[in-house]
Amino acid sequence: MKQPILEVDHVDLFYQERLAETQAIRDLSFSVEEGEFLAICGPSGCGKTSVLSLIMQLIEPTRGSLRLPEHLRVGYMLQRDHLLEWRTVESNVLLGLEVKGLCTPERKAQASALLDRYGLAGFKKHRPAQLSGGMRQKVALIRTLACDPELLLLDEPFSALDYQTRLRLSDEIYGIIKDQKKTAILVTHDISEAVSMADRILVFSERPATLNLDLSLDFDSGEPPLMRRNDPRFSGYFNTIWKELDSHESA
Repeated sequence: MKQPILEVDHVDLFYQERLAETQAIRDLSFSVEEGEFLAICGPSGCGKTSVLSLIMQLIEPTRGSLRLPEHLRVGYMLQRDHLLEWRTVESNVLLGLEVKGLCTPERKAQASALLDRYGLAGFKKHRPAQLSGGMRQKVALIRTLACDPELLLLDEPFSALDYQTRLRLSDEIYGIIKDQKKTAILVTHDISEAVSMADRILVFSERPATLNLDLSLDFDSGEPPLMRRNDPRFSGYFNTIWKELDSHESA
């Protein structure tokens, strides 16, 4: 059995506001194994992104604990690509390394190799405005991977894209993450997206977020997202998650 790379143990999170105290997370416990692709689903505003903020140590839990290996490298890919329009694709990819003071010739060569490997070799000198939305998100992912994270956090990375681009890019990004052997946590409100990409799905309740369902998926090893959508098991997993979400919203 693999060692957990992350353990969340009975976590509560309260936000202090001027006139009131709001509970965002209630008694939340789960773990993530090394190499696992975990998805988190739940209603809008339920606290999914707050979990990522806790993992990034941007905020502290009010009660409970999060355990990560010491010096674990964590990468965060946001909903928007946040590429700098005045920099080339290549220099955007190097930005994280520059900020961390790690932009050595070896790291620059590795970042350039990632662009080559994942179909962006001919776009290194382009500006972000010259790229499609899907290509911009690939650049954002490669920028994150250039810092060699051991745990990758994906905060609704496809939400700003049209449906066709989302399908194609989910396939590509899934392939990159598996190829790079990364542990990943995807936050999404899209059930189909979660079922097509994840090894396991956590379903949260409305705020304050509690864990209503922990569902392991039994797809064939290496089956990419677009193939999963045609798998007979896909609709069964989708319906299980939908019923869980719908039953709590109805209640």
